[in-house]
Amino acid sequence: MRVIVTGGAGFIGSALVRYLVLERGYDVLTIDALTYAGCEASLKAVEGKNSHQLLHANICDRSAMDAAIAGFRPDRIMHLAAESHVDRSITGVADFIQTNIVGSFTLLEAARGHWNGLEGDAKAAFRFLHVSTDEVYGSLGDEGLFKETTPYDPSSPYSASKAASDHLAKAWQRTYGLPVVVSNCSNNYGPYHFPEKLIPLTIINALEGRKLPIYGKGDNIRDWLYVDDHARALELIIERGEPGETYNVGGRNERRNIDVVLRICAVLDELVPTDSPRAELIEYVTDRPGHDARYAIDAARLENELGWRAQENFDSGIEKTVRWYLENKWWWQPLREHYDGQRLGLNI
Repeated sequence: MRVIVTGGAGFIGSALVRYLVLERGYDVLTIDALTYAGCEASLKAVEGKNSHQLLHANICDRSAMDAAIAGFRPDRIMHLAAESHVDRSITGVADFIQTNIVGSFTLLEAARGHWNGLEGDAKAAFRFLHVSTDEVYGSLGDEGLFKETTPYDPSSPYSASKAASDHLAKAWQRTYGLPVVVSNCSNNYGPYHFPEKLIPLTIINALEGRKLPIYGKGDNIRDWLYVDDHARALELIIERGEPGETYNVGGRNERRNIDVVLRICAVLDELVPTDSPRAELIEYVTDRPGHDARYAIDAARLENELGWRAQENFDSGIEKTVRWYLENKWWWQPLREHYDGQRLGLNI
């Protein structure tokens, strides 16, 4: 099996690449622009493997995408490359429009050109997976879950750009017949997560004795999914999912942001005791503009039709994550030179 993974040096992308190469034995071409969140060090586990190649290229570059696809001749394209941080999208929206919308269009067209040139069994077997987010659905109230049929209602420039790319992917399937499958996932966490996001930022700040910022009252709820569980789901979706269909991926682990931070503090206090409880570092800060109240995924379709189950619950996954950051300072310490935990998305 030959697979192209875009955004494969990012957080979810690198987890997927490691899974496909090391556990599934696939030949993988990682395509990544290696921006601030794309890190070659995240691919250290597959470095030097004959079954893995890394191409430094931007998905908006049509000629580069055409050349990469023609040279590698993939059986699968798994598209994860995206700008993904809501705070950055509030004040730097242009990058999100360019990468998430224009880049997805460019890649879809390059994939369509490749697919049209295939014949017989190779053409019938080809698949394109477009990986998206539950944030396209907007905000839930106290009850209910996001289903694959939930209407789109994005709140941020990030989620709006992902919603647009989802619509493009579905349209390329309906109009041109390109065998596209779409997945929408809940919040991921785990190793190799860039430290601008809540969980890695909390772990690293707590280790360094710095303030732990919580937006608003900390009562926004997210459904947390361990990244390795997500990687397994993506491979299952592209292998067994139906073209033109959407599959939601969620961990069934709803937590308030404040409870996530308190749990991290408790795990760290147990593993690396200090004189004072790390919960004392919590600081409530001005809320994010347009901050959605609650996300929660109904993953029943993925579970019942494709047989997927999350292997980690939140407590087991968060302990694994904290232990990984304790043991892998080599990976995250250099990133602090580029992102030192400063607040983004308020200058509007």
